[in-house]
Amino acid sequence: MDQLNLFRHPKPRQDAWRGFFRAARVNLSKLRRDQYFVARAAYLVHLLTASGIVPAALAMHEMLQPDCDPRIVFACLLVTTLIDSIDGPLARRFEVKRNAPSLDGRVIDDLLDYLTFAFIPLMLIWRMDWMPGRLGFTVMIAMGASLLGFAHREAKSESRGVFRGFPSYWNLFAIYAGVFSTQVSPWLTAITLWGLSVLTVSPVWVLYPNLAPKRFKGAIFIGGILWTLCLIAMLLMDYPRSPLWLVYGSLAYPLYYVIVSVVHVRSMN
Repeated sequence: MDQLNLFRHPKPRQDAWRGFFRAARVNLSKLRRDQYFVARAAYLVHLLTASGIVPAALAMHEMLQPDCDPRIVFACLLVTTLIDSIDGPLARRFEVKRNAPSLDGRVIDDLLDYLTFAFIPLMLIWRMDWMPGRLGFTVMIAMGASLLGFAHREAKSESRGVFRGFPSYWNLFAIYAGVFSTQVSPWLTAITLWGLSVLTVSPVWVLYPNLAPKRFKGAIFIGGILWTLCLIAMLLMDYPRSPLWLVYGSLAYPLYYVIVSVVHVRSMN
């Protein structure tokens, strides 16, 4: 009887091994499906980034019209900004460098950023004669500065959460340029543009909003939403003759952004 039981013991062991290998096959199959999904999602993030070319092209098309409406151009640029604000976190979430290595999302992002943050809004300032006299061509100074800024090897430091120089937010500057050139003086637009052009290639550091420290992230996020609503209100309220109280009030957020940038840079040092 003992000899008979001796031969029966291996069967549970064999069943255990079969269960182990069966579970391993299931887990391997699930892993492959997960990798397939993540890879496809990573490429979709690249596609999302590249989709910014659509509103960019529509903005250029509007600028070529004889009765160009700057509000339509700004609406298109707002869409590109929204795309730019969400594709970065998605790219980090799906690790596009590892899961979609055949495309360089940084190159796509930089090309579209230069086009929509710098070239198109600066061309709009020139197109709408928001610079004094015949000085519209000097927007090319800002274009060149932004080009050098984008090409700088330390233009963006994700590890420290900062940009080097003025981060070429010319799409936002152009909204104020229309108001100030129309209601105050085009010289205010020109002097500010030239000054920011110098800061674009200067060794100064400003906060990267998407990578803001936790102590600032909430205020940066909420403030950014409120600021965006103020800019939209400016565009809807008889732009470029928007109420100056709204225009000056909206400048509180850029001022806060500068202060937070200074505090953040000092904390790094």
